[in-house]
Amino acid sequence: MGTIKTTNIETITGSGTLTLGQSGETIAIPSGVTLTNNGTASGFGTNTPAFAVKMSGNQGLSNATATKVAFDTEIKDTDNCYDTGTYRFTPTTAGTYYFYFVANGGNDGASTLDDFEVKIRKNGTDIINTDWNHANNQPANSHGTAIAIEDMNGSTDYVEFFIIITTSVGSPDLFGFNNTRAGGFKIIT
Repeated sequence: MGTIKTTNIETITGSGTLTLGQSGETIAIPSGVTLTNNGTASGFGTNTPAFAVKMSGNQGLSNATATKVAFDTEIKDTDNCYDTGTYRFTPTTAGTYYFYFVANGGNDGASTLDDFEVKIRKNGTDIINTDWNHANNQPANSHGTAIAIEDMNGSTDYVEFFIIITTSVGSPDLFGFNNTRAGGFKIIT
């Protein structure tokens, strides 16, 4: 076993592929080593697919009813995996993903808010459900956050965002523009 010491390794032609090891081998990176990708957006060190979305306006809701959030504006969508028509993220790369959902809503200024619930669903089933009960102190508005880490198969698994706002009187709204956002990205594992 030998050790090669150098400050730079390049291909003979100055472009092309540089291969370390062969199939079945493991490349060991010692602890304390920092790996970088020289500031490029592709290759080693990327957290993609990734997306961030918001609503272009407020969304009216039916009282006490789970409603899919109409995230119709993409802030970021690295791999075109978010669909603004179905409000669904379907990643094309298998792996573990981090998802977040931040929601703000209320009852048109009336202090009648009983409950505020945010949900992240995978394939139609809740993976996280956070609930703020305001029945004893009914504010006009509230907010909620949900965070989940979930394995996705890279072909058919999808994620959607749902909200339930319950009021004692009136019709609730989910506040759009920059008030309600969601997103996610593949975690490097």
